[in-house]
Amino acid sequence: MGKKTELKDHKETTKVEAVLELLRKQTPLTVKQEKFCNYACVKRFLKAKGDNVKKAAKQLKACLAWRESVITDHLIADDFSAELADGLAYVSGHDDESRPVMIFRLKQDYQKLHSHKMFTRLLAFTLEVAISTMPKNVEQFVILFDASFYRSASAFMNLLLPALKIVAEYYPGRLCKAFVIDPPSLFAYLWKGVRPFVELSSWTTVVSSLDFEESLDFNDFAAYPRASSLRFEGASVKSTAKIGSCSSSRFSFTVSHHLDSLKPWYLSLADTSASKVGPTSPSPALISPLNARSLSFASPVARTPRGPPATRKGLFPSTPLPQRVTETPRTSFLQSPATFFRRESHVAAKGERCRESFLPYVKFYRRPYDEMVYRSKMRPPLGGLISIVSRHIRSRHVSVSQRF
Repeated sequence: MGKKTELKDHKETTKVEAVLELLRKQTPLTVKQEKFCNYACVKRFLKAKGDNVKKAAKQLKACLAWRESVITDHLIADDFSAELADGLAYVSGHDDESRPVMIFRLKQDYQKLHSHKMFTRLLAFTLEVAISTMPKNVEQFVILFDASFYRSASAFMNLLLPALKIVAEYYPGRLCKAFVIDPPSLFAYLWKGVRPFVELSSWTTVVSSLDFEESLDFNDFAAYPRASSLRFEGASVKSTAKIGSCSSSRFSFTVSHHLDSLKPWYLSLADTSASKVGPTSPSPALISPLNARSLSFASPVARTPRGPPATRKGLFPSTPLPQRVTETPRTSFLQSPATFFRRESHVAAKGERCRESFLPYVKFYRRPYDEMVYRSKMRPPLGGLISIVSRHIRSRHVSVSQRF
């Protein structure tokens, strides 16, 4: 086993050196480019191209040219003040395996007001911040695309595809998982047609946040005191009202005692635990606790009394009504988008796998955004002028304290 690993490492080292030699023959590398093209970086490009030296060198050369055009080494937070204030793209935290989790909450109007180059710079800046926060033994990150602000599926597709293309071509081997959360209804049709042509489609999963309503944990907000102070505390409102299924910690549902009034129901914030539903007379209540609402808003099924099926009155009282024959509806050509989320056979198993894979990242998706916490993760020069000034003041304070 030891000889095999040594031979494997020797082959990898030989291929990495071959890629670097091929690059240096074409164009001389600068100091920054030499620092970027380290052993781990070239190894990721080789793995993405199936250990092909020429293809890896070609892709690495294109990546270096792209970094020079986008000026990745000179991206600072001061260029994205509005985006950082609104929380459009940021690093929410690190998962259990110390991988950074990025969240993109761009709105549909962002592409109309900003150019494609501006979006590319914002994406590159967020990726560089995530990479700078990685520990030494971590090389991958997780991306969450929040599509709930989009009304058009094609508009969101024009944002998702360029982002995945940039990650695949210029950050190979970096993406661990990508989730598309709450996309528009027609996105499933577009994604089904485009997916075979997307390189990172197997790493991308479409999920719905409505499937994780019960997994909300407020203990995750403890690290964000500024944001957690805005949450509603249920213990602050004392209410023991329980009227059917209409009781709540924030308001209670009350039915008026006078059944002939115009408003037999109303909402109140007071404690109505002593209130009673319906009249106190022995006659049966017209409004029951299980159906505590006005009869004008009730469905026809709820207004009709429950009992045995009605029979026809006439000359033949014993003859029952003829049963209605229900025909199976014909399948339409254009089916509903809900057919993509049917939990049957392999579709159900795939949905369960998607749910299990997204469950560890629900807390990052629902965690409130704090700009100061995100800025504290930026290392110079990505943090901009604020991080440089704060670092200078901190070192100056230490030097003054050492005098005494």
